[in-house]
Amino acid sequence: MTMNISLGIRGQFPQGDDMPARLEELLVQVRLARQLGYVAVLKTCHFSSTPFQEIQQLPFLARIAGELGDMSIITGIVLLPLHMPLEIAEQMATLDLLSGGKLIFGVGLGYREVEFKAFGTTQRERVGRFEENFEAIRRLWTEDSVTMKGSHFELDGATCSLKPLQKPHPPMWIGANADAAIERAARIADSWMINPHNRIDTIQRQIGVYKRELDRVGKTMPAVLPMSREMFVAESKEAAMRLARPYIEAKYKAYKSWGQDKAMPKGDNDLGQDFDDLADGRFVFGSVDEVAEQIIALARAIGFNQLNCPIQWPGMPQNHVLDQMHLMAEEVLPRVRQGL
Repeated sequence: MTMNISLGIRGQFPQGDDMPARLEELLVQVRLARQLGYVAVLKTCHFSSTPFQEIQQLPFLARIAGELGDMSIITGIVLLPLHMPLEIAEQMATLDLLSGGKLIFGVGLGYREVEFKAFGTTQRERVGRFEENFEAIRRLWTEDSVTMKGSHFELDGATCSLKPLQKPHPPMWIGANADAAIERAARIADSWMINPHNRIDTIQRQIGVYKRELDRVGKTMPAVLPMSREMFVAESKEAAMRLARPYIEAKYKAYKSWGQDKAMPKGDNDLGQDFDDLADGRFVFGSVDEVAEQIIALARAIGFNQLNCPIQWPGMPQNHVLDQMHLMAEEVLPRVRQGL
């Protein structure tokens, strides 16, 4: 097994922060990722992100598309039920062009009422809209003309005016927390984007859910199985937790207020617990050797081969982020590759 790492960028910052300065720092992170051998940059997406300011996904990825080198860009994730398929098909085809054919199209259901209401839909409609949009986008990318009537759109001989560079289309990944969504990823997507929120024991159970559904529909494991995980490297686990805690704790309090726990499996959906309990079995903290050992154990148990590292949480200073990027690429990753 060969392990690669990608850089996860949330682009979320406290209210009142200097956003032009923060944008420049994110661009420094992207350029450093290219120098250090990261294989991709992933940008998350939320709307109405109080208590944070958030740089939006598509404009940011378009901004960095010309600075990628060999790196891919990953939409992690497009909240697909909020949108119309022709809009997303053409925008993502353009992003694939701007990146030189290096787009990975990651999508998910979403879970926040404020987002569904703002885009004129509901949580009740999200699964149907998601599946219709997913099918329509694939068809728009691969067919000359598409006629298809969905619950919220009608394609009447519609064409995607620009086709993606990648043929037949960019990789289509689905991010999923719940078992039903993981089964959907196995059935219709090219890979499951393993989330950073669920505990490791939950992920270990759910990889079985994923594999069984792949077997049922006659598909093999994907060539790239990506997993995101919150992690921080320091001289010890205690030091890592102490340094990361103020930032990651604030982020997970926001997740709790947003209702992220409602999208998680029963028995693993308490994001309001004490930080030490929340981190236990969920986050990867420790020294270089400890973090490498944890990643090796997880890779053997789960089978992922691309680790997405969301290294910055709101309020974390840039020097911490750059230090983590160096440690992951120069010290942790070589140990992981040797161990695997």
